[in-house]
Amino acid sequence: MRGRFVIIAMALALMSCSKDEVISDRNIDFSYGKDLTHEMIVLGDRLENPYKTENVRKALKSLYPTKADRIEVKTTDLYVRFLPEDEAEYDQLVAAGVKLVDHPLDYDIVVEGDWYHDPDIPENDMTWQYAVVPSDFDFPDIRYEVIDECFIAEYASGTRADDGIDWEAVEREAYVLTGNADRILQVATKASEKTVPSGRITIVDEHANGGKPFGVAGVTVSCNSFVKFDHATTDRDGYFTMSKSFSSKLRYRLIFKNEKGFSIGFNLVLVPASVSTLGKSGPEGLDMTITKESEEKLFRRCVVNNAAYDYYSRCAENDMDIAVPPSDLRIWIFHELGASSAVMIHHGAFVQQDLIKSFLGVFSPLVEYFAPDITLGLEGRNDYRSIYSNTCHELAHASHFTKVGTGYWDEYIKYIISSYVKSAGKAYGDGTSAGAGHCAVGEMWGYFIESKMYKDRYGGAFPTFGTSNWFKPQIFRYLYERGISCSQIFEVLDSSVTSESLLKNALMTAYPVKKNVIEQVFNRY
Repeated sequence: MRGRFVIIAMALALMSCSKDEVISDRNIDFSYGKDLTHEMIVLGDRLENPYKTENVRKALKSLYPTKADRIEVKTTDLYVRFLPEDEAEYDQLVAAGVKLVDHPLDYDIVVEGDWYHDPDIPENDMTWQYAVVPSDFDFPDIRYEVIDECFIAEYASGTRADDGIDWEAVEREAYVLTGNADRILQVATKASEKTVPSGRITIVDEHANGGKPFGVAGVTVSCNSFVKFDHATTDRDGYFTMSKSFSSKLRYRLIFKNEKGFSIGFNLVLVPASVSTLGKSGPEGLDMTITKESEEKLFRRCVVNNAAYDYYSRCAENDMDIAVPPSDLRIWIFHELGASSAVMIHHGAFVQQDLIKSFLGVFSPLVEYFAPDITLGLEGRNDYRSIYSNTCHELAHASHFTKVGTGYWDEYIKYIISSYVKSAGKAYGDGTSAGAGHCAVGEMWGYFIESKMYKDRYGGAFPTFGTSNWFKPQIFRYLYERGISCSQIFEVLDSSVTSESLLKNALMTAYPVKKNVIEQVFNRY
């Protein structure tokens, strides 16, 4: 691992490109949001944790001096930090259900960002990972430190019985006693009053839905104040509701690990899903509408998320009826590259190191180290439509991979990248080298699905994506328009179909009643 993180940091610096403004409908503190960046988090002063057990006891005694001695405030959670030695130890914690963040939770954040590296840890080593775990957590044999013993009322047994204690008021008092009064809001003092964050995250595709916002679907919204966290998944329309109540200002973030089974990007080290800060807002929640004028990375991540969510949904039996991409798909966004690929390395495809280096240049250590499945080169793609179609194209390849496996894919990707390198950016070569047949079949499918999904979303004539190449994706469009469905086309695309002639034979064998149509289209193109 040593030595890799310097290279990664350099590559990420080259990938950086951001704007200042995030458009919100309500509740975002713009004086905070305007300073959001996607570089390293800058910490300010360390703060006293109001959820520390001893601080909650003091708050209880302050509000209920005659009852405090009879009410037990017992530690419910531990605020800890881990220092995994390697990826295996990190993965072990994740498998145990620990939600890790790479920065401390009891510091003021002066400048928001996507990642943090402890200055006391060598820059080439893995940094501390912070978490909140139950008090009875069974710690694995991984280096850790308990920072605070904490009491969070939602997790405590007996605190909601007839004890006469307003635990929301106790929580607010703990904020006051620890010097964090500026972080709480003036709320009703009734014990029954609860503020559960909710809201809607939307994005505008100006060429669809009449320009009305769509929900950012299936992503995780995370909020926290100190060690008190909550998470909720947005529904297909972008709505979310947390499960806990809060009375303090919260830090909101979008985590791009989608409920459909894919994740987008990564932060600096190890984290497979990108995180975009939404700023600080009140405990009532927030509504946010993202447009192409919003911060660029946030916009692109949300478009890719929605394109992939749409694609996965449309793979269903009652729609296109094709295989979904493999589970735990990793999609990476490269803002400063123009080329995209479905290398499927995370799922076992093998790509020669020298080819990866020639294809991705300075970014190749990232690919070798973090093993993505799909890389999206979005240089110059700043509108919803182009990002949407590009994402659908690569996901069509991922579905094809599900069917044909790694052996087929190794030949396919080797041809694609070799052609790209040898032809100075012409990814598909001239169709004469070994592996060209794999390329023809795979790209015909990719361009066909891209075109179909684009047409279904935006209307108009069937697009001509890819039709100027030496292979002919319009063959699939012709067959589709004459009664052979997406599912039927996909059905024949198994690992034995490695050329256009074998594709023709497979179609004629599978659908003899369409023999004349199949003959016509292959003769025509």
